[in-house]
Amino acid sequence: MRINTLSFFSLVSLVPTLAVASLSGSVGPLTSASTKAATKTCNVLDYGAKADKTTDLGPPLASAFADCKSGGLVYVPSGDYALSTWARLSGGKAWALQIDGTIYRTGTDGGNMIFIEHSSDFELFSSTSSGAMQGLGYEYHKDNKWSGPRLLRLYDVTDFSVHDFILVDAPAFHFSLDTCTNGEVYNMAIRGGNHGGLDGVDVWSTNVWIHDIESPSKNILVENIYCNWSGGCGMGSLGKDTDISDITYRNIYTWNSNNMMFIKSNGGSGSATNLLFENFIGHGNAYSFDIDSYWASMSSQGGNGVELSNITLRNWKGTEENGAARGPIKIVCPDGAPCYDITIEDFAMWTEDSSRQRQWYSCRNAYGTGFCLKSGSSHVAYEATTTTVSSAPSGYSAATMASDLKTEFGITASIPIPTIPTSFYPGATPYSALMANKGSTAKVRAVVASSKPTTVAAATSTPTEQQTSTSTPAPAVEQPSQQSPEQSAGEVGGCPFGNGRPVPTGPPRASHRHHRRHGHH
Repeated sequence: MRINTLSFFSLVSLVPTLAVASLSGSVGPLTSASTKAATKTCNVLDYGAKADKTTDLGPPLASAFADCKSGGLVYVPSGDYALSTWARLSGGKAWALQIDGTIYRTGTDGGNMIFIEHSSDFELFSSTSSGAMQGLGYEYHKDNKWSGPRLLRLYDVTDFSVHDFILVDAPAFHFSLDTCTNGEVYNMAIRGGNHGGLDGVDVWSTNVWIHDIESPSKNILVENIYCNWSGGCGMGSLGKDTDISDITYRNIYTWNSNNMMFIKSNGGSGSATNLLFENFIGHGNAYSFDIDSYWASMSSQGGNGVELSNITLRNWKGTEENGAARGPIKIVCPDGAPCYDITIEDFAMWTEDSSRQRQWYSCRNAYGTGFCLKSGSSHVAYEATTTTVSSAPSGYSAATMASDLKTEFGITASIPIPTIPTSFYPGATPYSALMANKGSTAKVRAVVASSKPTTVAAATSTPTEQQTSTSTPAPAVEQPSQQSPEQSAGEVGGCPFGNGRPVPTGPPRASHRHHRRHGHH
């Protein structure tokens, strides 16, 4: 996920005080999908779509949207669909897009396969939790091509949710949230190739809650993320006039990835403040916590650098791949804008390298409390100070996840479509149950005739799953709720993010660095 300045994985949740994270207001659609379906249901099969993996879904999807954009539900039933011309769905209000089928990329244009813009009160979901987009990015990547289309982008969308949906093998980025407000992203699986730049979730938005995902920004809450052999979580690249504040990452599980958290810049201006990173578990990652204000893979932006302040790391545990080569804490702040008010507490990481039982912590131009940070209020530049330890800290042992990958996905063969996991963080269950696991009483099914869609009333009982040959499959939809984390007491959720490999709806842009097993050090 990437979080950077607008002119914001990503994603999003907030913290006014860093003691308690909270969104600035309600998130999610204003009306339920069942209400939208009862107003009007536009089934793409009635507009010429065919689940034959050959017929272009683009025009039927656009036509169905045109009929339901002012209030209704656009429905893509189960089956395999081809998308060769991209769908730009603009100006919708009080509408939903239910994708229960799998959409395969067959076109070769750049841009975004599905682009939703200038919309409000919107929901994208799969009622079966198995709807997916398969980008077949390996067809580009095997020839060393990295500039193909993105799978899904939302721009200028307010009061929305995206959930119970799967994104696989994008030629470029998988999911972008650009200038969106009051959104919730959850219960997703994102799986990409093993290469830098194939971001899972990129976010430039405000008041967004991202949770329960396997792969100017303000008020962002990202929690319950499962980075499973991915790029990991990150913020940046930060550049000129950066304006980021009140960002919380909580319950982040990272396995065999590039970073647990990476904040990157090179020059620039502005600030990022009030950042909370708590409850992180890592195993075998190249880097754990890494701030690099002179990131060599980014050209210098000029200026004194982006000022980072009021950053808290709390309750980190697990292992890094090689602590002697890449220590678990590396903080490099700008000479012209030292970092300050950084707090590192309850941090216990240890190396997996049995031949070199040691690790280091390094800080440069960084002030605060804990490990290599300097105390004081002068905040002047200083050269890097490094502390090396040769004994494991107490309490570093941490739980693993049953779905941890044993091998990575490459870039030369098709990547399989996964199922959405039922947990994204050890011991945690999603805030919202997968739609596929909800009982029939939690769903409403709209009855739709096979002819052009008309206004229909929601059925009061669930029809049988068998459809006659003369009727169009009707969508199963649920009542979504506009909520904040505080309104979901008693529930827990998680989500995977990252670049490369299976990733979580969170949040930041994956680092544009090759995975360590591809020569990254």
